[in-house]
Amino acid sequence: MLHNIRTGCKTIDEILEGGIPNRKVSLIYGEAETGKTTLAMQCALNCARQKYKTLFVDCDGTFSAQRLSQIALKEFKDISELIILMKPNDFSEQTIVIDRLTDYITKSFGLVVIDTLTSLYRAEIAEYPEKTFNLNRELNRQMACLAQIAKTHKIVVLTTSQVRSVFNEALVSIEPVATRVLRFWADIIIAMKPTENPQIIRAILEKNPKKVLPATCHLKIEETGIHECLIH
Repeated sequence: MLHNIRTGCKTIDEILEGGIPNRKVSLIYGEAETGKTTLAMQCALNCARQKYKTLFVDCDGTFSAQRLSQIALKEFKDISELIILMKPNDFSEQTIVIDRLTDYITKSFGLVVIDTLTSLYRAEIAEYPEKTFNLNRELNRQMACLAQIAKTHKIVVLTTSQVRSVFNEALVSIEPVATRVLRFWADIIIAMKPTENPQIIRAILEKNPKKVLPATCHLKIEETGIHECLIH
């Protein structure tokens, strides 16, 4: 049986009682270069350590075998055989991939990663703004489909999202693209915030099934992955 999948962030993993639980949809969102893909790879590595496969849907073209080898080190050969990579080229192909997930997933799978769920959606809106309503509806349907797959197949579904600026009078906040859709369907939400040090990220567990108040920790992006660090 698949156990919770550790993220490598001790504070978050402890609150989630061992990491991201199966049968749930989780969301990691943040600006560029905040370690979202690295954290997703790290989850795939920790899934493989439990002898389960990961289906990694790379919508951004940012998956790097070299980066995976840096994180996995001597385990790379064994780990890489347990990560299946798919690369949709546009939002229509992303739709097909998600609709056919049940054809790909067997009992040997423990994790599905969609990185980044909203990039091809955003590109489609930029090209066809008149289709925004239908594209929003389709994104909502995809999230509903992922939530159903997580429950019925007893696996972890991990999505990542880009951010947009939200202007509210004098305040500027950062939200995931398609905020309402993602926040509605995600059981667990982790925000990745940059700091003055480009190697240090502030991770905030904003939503979790335990209903614990938001928890914050600092992560350091290193060659061997992304790890919790103490800030004095």
